[in-house]
Amino acid sequence: MDYNGTHSMDDLLQKAINSVPTGHWAVGVSGGADSVALLTLLRERADLTLHVVHLDHQTRGEASTGDALFVIQLAQRLGIDVTTKTLADVRPAIERPPTNRSALFRQARLTLFRQVVCEHRLDGVILAHHRLDQAETILIRLIRGSGPLGLSGIAPRVDMPGLTVLHPLLNVWPHLLRDELHHRGQTWRDDASNLLPAYRRNRVRARLSNEPDLVEALVELADAIRTLSVWFERVSPPLDSRFIQSALDGLPPFVREFAVRRWLARVGVPVDKVNQQVTARLLTMIDDAAVGNRADFPGGVHVVRRRGVIFAKTTVPSLPRTPPIQSRHHE
Repeated sequence: MDYNGTHSMDDLLQKAINSVPTGHWAVGVSGGADSVALLTLLRERADLTLHVVHLDHQTRGEASTGDALFVIQLAQRLGIDVTTKTLADVRPAIERPPTNRSALFRQARLTLFRQVVCEHRLDGVILAHHRLDQAETILIRLIRGSGPLGLSGIAPRVDMPGLTVLHPLLNVWPHLLRDELHHRGQTWRDDASNLLPAYRRNRVRARLSNEPDLVEALVELADAIRTLSVWFERVSPPLDSRFIQSALDGLPPFVREFAVRRWLARVGVPVDKVNQQVTARLLTMIDDAAVGNRADFPGGVHVVRRRGVIFAKTTVPSLPRTPPIQSRHHE
């Protein structure tokens, strides 16, 4: 790929785009540089059928509306189907909406992705999280007191109930994405709220932007933990949706923790909410009969212990069959 004979796509970026399996995929596009670059580059893969998805969080008035319009126009120009919805459109489909605003936004995005993937029979959704995002995630989890197994960071592929999510850009620095857009003459939308110090992630991002060595150390930590997790995957017992308390008897602590982490994610607890505190609460419920036999977990999951059997009564809510509010189709 050559631009006026002077520029070719960075090899790392090319490798990332080529890592996406052939198929039919939704692409989450906010209008920011990262997701616009992802969509623009994926569009050049002839073996991919794409569907743009955008959620208007309705937090910045006309700016939010402008983001949605920008995404629609970009998709139309590229000849790609697009679905946009507002938070108000999606919220009724969320069972037990989180009170934390960031958690609500995340749940709303996942709900919308599931709706679009289900309705259009897609393979999953592709998101634009990059190397700096990975480092931010690890550092925030450290600040929150995550246990060792929670430091594996964002996985390249996440299979959650009703949705597969791909993160092909995790080894790519964000400046490479912006460089690519500059060379193509492609604009994007900047979200001013990303600079507000009131949000922890913004403060972490500002610090890491000036600490490349720290970013590398955090990413290396995530890679090492993920490698360790492969071993735990092999040795920890797979727990059925209903399992007996004694299934974990005699196992080393980290193996037990990994097994219940995997089970919680399987029954619908958001992966980024499966932290050490959450797993410890479930393990206590399993080990101590004096503890209550019912407990609520993130994602609207209600776990029950009955006659020595552990199971979840609530998993992923059913998807509404109503069509998208705004959808553009190009045949």
